[in-house]
Amino acid sequence: MNAPSKSTPMIDIQGIVKHFGAQRVLDELDLTVRKGETLVIIGCSGCGKSVLIKHMIGILKPERGRILVGGTDIVPLSDARLLEICSQFGMVFQGSALFDSLSVWGNVAFSLTEHKRGMTHKQIDERVKYCLDLVGLAGTEGKNPAELSGGMRKRVGVARAIAHQPDIILYDEPTTGLDPVTGDTINDLIIRAQQTLHATSVAVTHDLHSAFKVGDRIAMMADGKIIAVGTPSEIWESDEPQVQRFLRIAGSAVFGT
Repeated sequence: MNAPSKSTPMIDIQGIVKHFGAQRVLDELDLTVRKGETLVIIGCSGCGKSVLIKHMIGILKPERGRILVGGTDIVPLSDARLLEICSQFGMVFQGSALFDSLSVWGNVAFSLTEHKRGMTHKQIDERVKYCLDLVGLAGTEGKNPAELSGGMRKRVGVARAIAHQPDIILYDEPTTGLDPVTGDTINDLIIRAQQTLHATSVAVTHDLHSAFKVGDRIAMMADGKIIAVGTPSEIWESDEPQVQRFLRIAGSAVFGT
């Protein structure tokens, strides 16, 4: 993928529409992700956040609209060209989605070995160990996913996502199902990965603590649209009724407000 200029959004979503049956999940949705930022998309469970990021990486296609990645509209691309563009993404899935038949080493090395990136076995091994060290799991290469806790599996998922040094990292509900302490460890890891790799990051979550800790900007999603975008302080002070209601209900549990 050609690197976008500083003035080119890393991801520019324009008027996308998506139905599942009679339900319109994405409704003329617009969103811009700036190069180098961490954008967090918040909203109630089931509002379409995960559907949205699956469109960003080409897993799903909209019925209408454009999705520009580095200036290239990925919607009309052939499968081969889409794979080329989307190889620049790393994705951390909600359930980690590790391959149970592979060791930790095999999971982290997967994109390096499967997509023939021209690396020697020694180079791959060094990269795997570097990524595992970055997520605090040095020495776990030989373990199987079944031997790991939920938080450790999530960290292996992050290591796998960053192994091929992607330009864009997507996080789907990165702290869901984790206790508060482990969840905050994942938040710190997202920040550390951002500072180390200088990638553009997009996270979707309903966890306000996570959103306000890791996000440079926050976008609120409701009714298939992005209804507000701004810095954490701008979102907190928003006078949009749906934003305030979400913050009041979710924030009371997280911040005690």
